Amino acid sequence: MSIIKKKGFDFAFDELKCRECEGKCCTGESGFIWITPKEMTDIANFLEIEIEEFKKDYLIKIGYRYSIKERKITQDNYECIFFDKKIFGCSIYPFRPTQCKTYPFWDYFKTHKDELIKECPAIL
Repeated sequence: MSIIKKKGFDFAFDELKCRECEGKCCTGESGFIWITPKEMTDIANFLEIEIEEFKKDYLIKIGYRYSIKERKITQDNYECIFFDKKIFGCSIYPFRPTQCKTYPFWDYFKTHKDELIKECPAIL
C-alpha cells in the first residue's frame, strides 16, 4: 500500500513518489532534526562507532537537546548530513529519527499545507 492517510490530516501521502523528488524533505532551508538518546545509540551502533564519536561528528547540541548536523550547499540551502546524493535518500534510513519517520504528518502542516505541497510532490 503506497497511499498513507492519517487521522486529523486533510491530505494523503504517496510513498512511492518519494523516489521522484530527490530528497526535498532532507534539503532546503536550515532547521533542526531532533534526535532522542535511544536514536543516537541506534544510529551509532548502525554506523559501528562509539556514541561520543557519533555526537562529536554528527550532532550539534542546542540547549539540552541534540540535532543532526547539516551541510551547507549554497547560501540558503542545506542538507542533512545523512542525505546521500547518489541515491537521493537517507544513508541511515532504517534508523532515521522519529521526526523523519513521521514526515509529512506533522501538526505544523495541518495549518501550513501550502508549504508542504511546494516541498513534497508525494502529497495528494
